Amino acid sequence: MADAEEKEVKTDEPEEGAQQEQKKVPPGLVLGILKWVALVVGAIILIVTVVIITMKIMGGNNAGQSSIPVSEVYKGKQEVLSWYTSMGTIRTRTSDAIPASVVVEAVLGYRTEDNAASSEITARQVEIKDFLRRYFTEKTRDELGPKNEEKLRIEIRNAINDDILSNSKIRDVKFLQLDFFDQ
Repeated sequence: MADAEEKEVKTDEPEEGAQQEQKKVPPGLVLGILKWVALVVGAIILIVTVVIITMKIMGGNNAGQSSIPVSEVYKGKQEVLSWYTSMGTIRTRTSDAIPASVVVEAVLGYRTEDNAASSEITARQVEIKDFLRRYFTEKTRDELGPKNEEKLRIEIRNAINDDILSNSKIRDVKFLQLDFFDQ
């Protein structure tokens, strides 16, 4: 029986190698490592969540929309146009109290692949020149100034497309000459 008690006593006592291992690994180190691992995993989860939410808000995952519609007035690049230059010079007077003489040479731009536009402009050249003469006669010198040139070009383009041309459209109007002479 004494031998059995000695064995029990021996089993209750830790062995010498086990005591050395417990001394090597302090219990606070394991908790410190676990704390840092938990912080890193939590930070990664937070960053991934923020990125996913930001991408959804910004529309990065919106595969259903292929392009954003843009008006014809705004384009990143200007298209290359063919120019109808056979209009010649138009001379007229403004509608001021003391009229000024106006000399205008305008060219009409149309799409390069639109061969019908050149033919129609040539066929309606007299009507276009008459329209341009009347248009400049109805304006005052202030309305024809350089500040309003873009507005004039758009008004002329729209009027020619709406009232004169039927089978084709011009895309732009440029003035090679726009001079005033006071009386």
